[in-house]
Amino acid sequence: MSLPSPNWVPAFAGVVSAEGSFRQDYFAIAIVAHTAAPHIPNAAGAVISGKDILMRYNPLGRTGLFVSELCLGTMTFGSGGRFQAIAGLGQSEADALLKGAIDAGVNFIDTANVYSEGQSEELTGQAIRNLGLRREDVVLATKVFGSMGEGPLDAGANRGHIMDQVKASLKRLNTDHIDLYQIHGWDAYTPIEETVRALDDLVRQGLVRYVGVSNWAAWQIAKALGIAERTGAARFQSVQSYYTLVGRDLERELVPMMQSEGLGLMVWSPLAGGYLSGKYRGGAEGGGKGRREAFTFPPVDETRGSAVLDAMDPIAHAHGVSVAQVALAWLLHQPVVTSVIIGAKRQDQLDDNLAAVAIELTEAELRALDEVSRLPAEYPGWMFGMQGAYRGKWATQVRHKG
Repeated sequence: MSLPSPNWVPAFAGVVSAEGSFRQDYFAIAIVAHTAAPHIPNAAGAVISGKDILMRYNPLGRTGLFVSELCLGTMTFGSGGRFQAIAGLGQSEADALLKGAIDAGVNFIDTANVYSEGQSEELTGQAIRNLGLRREDVVLATKVFGSMGEGPLDAGANRGHIMDQVKASLKRLNTDHIDLYQIHGWDAYTPIEETVRALDDLVRQGLVRYVGVSNWAAWQIAKALGIAERTGAARFQSVQSYYTLVGRDLERELVPMMQSEGLGLMVWSPLAGGYLSGKYRGGAEGGGKGRREAFTFPPVDETRGSAVLDAMDPIAHAHGVSVAQVALAWLLHQPVVTSVIIGAKRQDQLDDNLAAVAIELTEAELRALDEVSRLPAEYPGWMFGMQGAYRGKWATQVRHKG
């Protein structure tokens, strides 16, 4: 089984510059799956008629690799280990969820060596084979850093651990290459140069095609990019970070850096560990059930969170969708976001998440959500705004002579 074979409709979104050359401001490929979808501006490419989920594809960082705007996360695959409160799915359940995602146009899958102590990778690889998917139709991402044993050499972003773990991940996934290999966390004990060179060696060997990072600070990523540029090594193309309506911290430093350096953003835990489903508001824990009952992560400021949920309710009602879908739709409207990682234990949860791609939030709705969730001003951000005004007032008066 391969991804849906569409009737290709080539189209580009862009503008003609003053010099007469075509400049591509935005390009996406759209694929429709399930009944008629609303028109989405700047979407172009493949169209399958008779369906209603319009999946768009975005380039990953500064590459020609197109990934779906929703990515299937596989933390729920497998059992045991530190993520057992989230996991618990066996092979048949993994197969069913992957099929549901693929049928909706998802081509991007994210896992990690530490998820269920390697079981997630094994189930993911087996699901790809069980469904008969062509390997070249799937963008497979995994991660390295976390502890895979009890010894001092069983974790980290050092050369030895990276080299050992990429081989183990390839074996578990039963593939000859990993499309996106990500460093899962910051290693304060390994020089960044060592990590960058190790990843570059994997790219040159053909074991890995692109590299990325997760849970790093902006200065750490910027330093790694500088090292890669100076040494001619493969650069990070993506950042996997936490980003939600109740967790917009990365807007302070990471988002400006990513936009400046052309990095793609993959969002993990887009529903804040289930909080943005609305079932945990006011301290209620879904009748004693649900993920946050046993695994209260990521942390949420309940006071601010309650106000955000209250603002989301009328928007969800107006569109006839769930609160969770509004949370996902808000992320999909953020220009910095390349792909949002969705995870599920049941097909109905997956279907609810997938349907978020069809929601078009109005400017007024986006403004309301921004106002209730906006970060308080911090230094030096508020100073940038004040001092920037000195120059900004003159920028509108500049005349370009030609």
